[in-house]
Amino acid sequence: MSRPITSLPLDRRAALGLMAGAATIGMPSVVRAQTIELVAHYSMPPIFKEAQESLAEAFNRRSDKVKVGYVNPTPTYEEGAQLILRQATTGGLPDVSFQGLNRLRLFSERGIAADLKPFLAREGDVEKLGYSAPLLGLGFHGGVQCGLAFATSNPISYLNADLLRRVGQDPDRFPTHWDEVIALAARIYALGDGNEGMFFRWPGDDWMFSALLYGHGGRMLTPDETKVAFDGPEGLAALKLLDRMVKEGKMPNFGASATSTADLQAFGAGKLGAMFRTTAQVRQVSGMVGRNFELRTTTLPVIDPVKGRLPTGGAGVMLVAKNPARQAAAWEFMKFVTSAEGTAIMARNTGYVPCNQIAIDDPAHLGAFYAANPLFQAATRQVHLMIPWYAFPGQNSVRVTQIMVDNLARIAEQKASPEEVLRDMAREVARLIPRA
Repeated sequence: MSRPITSLPLDRRAALGLMAGAATIGMPSVVRAQTIELVAHYSMPPIFKEAQESLAEAFNRRSDKVKVGYVNPTPTYEEGAQLILRQATTGGLPDVSFQGLNRLRLFSERGIAADLKPFLAREGDVEKLGYSAPLLGLGFHGGVQCGLAFATSNPISYLNADLLRRVGQDPDRFPTHWDEVIALAARIYALGDGNEGMFFRWPGDDWMFSALLYGHGGRMLTPDETKVAFDGPEGLAALKLLDRMVKEGKMPNFGASATSTADLQAFGAGKLGAMFRTTAQVRQVSGMVGRNFELRTTTLPVIDPVKGRLPTGGAGVMLVAKNPARQAAAWEFMKFVTSAEGTAIMARNTGYVPCNQIAIDDPAHLGAFYAANPLFQAATRQVHLMIPWYAFPGQNSVRVTQIMVDNLARIAEQKASPEEVLRDMAREVARLIPRA
């Protein structure tokens, strides 16, 4: 029995794919119909492992000519982006890669992600596949359809109902404004015994900062993308709110690492009253909590009820293969994972918002699931507030993200004021964005 493709490192699998292709030359015609074994890459296995394995199993079960296997997943979106950027130079690229929605633009600009417009054109009416214009727009940059939305998210509130009740807060009436949330967090912290009131998941990337910025009605760059725009009153208000979470809400510093799980561990152990992070982890958090306490989820507290918006986080799937035969095979897999059936599998196994209009509109796909699983409903109540996670232009987009995280850490560590952080962050980011 042959060794499973999922057990091989990426460069070895790529080599086997090339060898398999070369071996068909001069062989009888029956061999030319040999199964194509695709190599796919994704990030954040604690969130995506069950979903990706379920999708691969379902796809492989129904597909005779194309099979898919995964390389070892990368821990974070940022590490996943760095892996593909590196392999675009050194070799060993997969056929398909699932990347953060804010990185699809980078891969389009570097010519790594294939333009999917010809593939979509061959499908005819793509709305019949569930690809609405807004969903396609999440993977459209600079005239290139560089990816398809696979999993979308917005930030929600995770609540320890038992701790809330201990300080007299009805979990069914969780505060909807940050002033009240911060005051509530201070009351939980005052319980002592290692209890923490709140944690706003700022580390890792700029996504949760953008939730505060967009919540105030702000934006990252000017419309022509030549100047920083977050250095105005909305950006300062966002940083001041984060500062208040630390000072008044007694928010602990769980570290700036994207892979840190200190907040998840504290929450799962029943020592954290409220946690604000992506809806993608509803399934994971629910499993961690188990029967330790009553878990609730609800929408994110309001900042500006008129102008406020939320960033659309999550992942898109992009086509990396260059060989036409492997591209065609990869397209079949991509169609499946973004189909109504595929997106329903993804949503049930994660907590992400569906990315297929048919799955969204037809209750036959997820209606019964949401009715039976109220923890998954918070994000669906915020869909009307979702706008794209901003993708910084140019070759330095990954560095821009790290600069923003490093500066946010200064507030979490109380090493700089919001004014100082805003000034420094704006100056450093301005150096890295392209000039007109």
